[in-house]
Amino acid sequence: MTIRISRPLAVPLATVAVVSLTLTACGGGTTKSSSSGDTGAPAASTAAKADPNAPLKEGLKIAYLPKQLNNPYTDVEVGGGKVAVGELKGEYKLVGPNDASASSQVSYINTLIQQQQDVIVVAANDPNAVCPSLNQARKAGIKVVSFDSDASKDCRDAFINQATTQGIGESLVKMASELAGGSGEIAVLSATPNATNQNSWIQVMKTELAKPANAKLKLVKIAYGNDDDQKSFTEAQGLLQSYPNLKVIVSPTTVGIAAASRYVSASSYKGKVAITGLGLPNQMRQYVKDGTVKKFALWNPADIGYLAAYAGAALKSGQITGAEGEKFKAGKLGEYTVGAAGEIVLGPPTEFTAANIDKFNF
Repeated sequence: MTIRISRPLAVPLATVAVVSLTLTACGGGTTKSSSSGDTGAPAASTAAKADPNAPLKEGLKIAYLPKQLNNPYTDVEVGGGKVAVGELKGEYKLVGPNDASASSQVSYINTLIQQQQDVIVVAANDPNAVCPSLNQARKAGIKVVSFDSDASKDCRDAFINQATTQGIGESLVKMASELAGGSGEIAVLSATPNATNQNSWIQVMKTELAKPANAKLKLVKIAYGNDDDQKSFTEAQGLLQSYPNLKVIVSPTTVGIAAASRYVSASSYKGKVAITGLGLPNQMRQYVKDGTVKKFALWNPADIGYLAAYAGAALKSGQITGAEGEKFKAGKLGEYTVGAAGEIVLGPPTEFTAANIDKFNF
């Protein structure tokens, strides 16, 4: 499934200059149906009708619940959300666990329900574990917007995706193939085993690697660093020790790519094993400049959080319901169109190299 925004994404160079990577932008396949059984989805949620001319409500209470707090990537994302909530004259709130375990977010959702928030913006650690609580929130009239890592689609009203899942998966394989010279062993250093976005990108990678054009590339291992710096560092070390012929580590998580780069930069593997994936320019700059990393990619995380706030406000104001084809305006980012299954795609990611990394500051 390819979802396109209604206008090309345009952001200032200091934020992110969008570079076409022949991506189709990160959507279809990132959502998963919830596990069998009653998830408590509001029966009337599909009966509502959108009024695109409805005014945006002011004073909305918009709460952000990321995978975990004190994560550099998360800090940038929710920072963009805080800016947007300020523009909307709303009340911003940030809560979350210090670990990214499957059930760690449930108690926070229950508390936000009691606090009568208007919108909950959540990056799900597990697509199903949060489902019952999110649907209790929806029954209470709270709009639920997932961002970055989707909850099951019957547990939220809209999903803010970074780019299309297909595009990200293709980009990861493309970079790995280029760095490996078209052949050899590669490994993936992911976040948590249940992370919706990570698993979706990895599935696309597997499909791409099965194509004849990539027949000489071999995926030998998928390791999990749980979005923890030290564990990711240890997992990267373990990959290199276990697979002496490894050519590339692909880490589609900002914590993992930085940890793997730190290990390789100070080891005998520097210059022999390439690191790529999804990372923050400010985190990765030193590793690009010292030659450890040749290329990696990402979108602007702040814009994800920013877009999520405007989507939540549009939902709560009745401008959209989350149905395919509905349109709304997202402040400085312009107009967006809701895609299938309530998915709203930010836009294509940027590839960073030594030639352009100093143009970015986030």
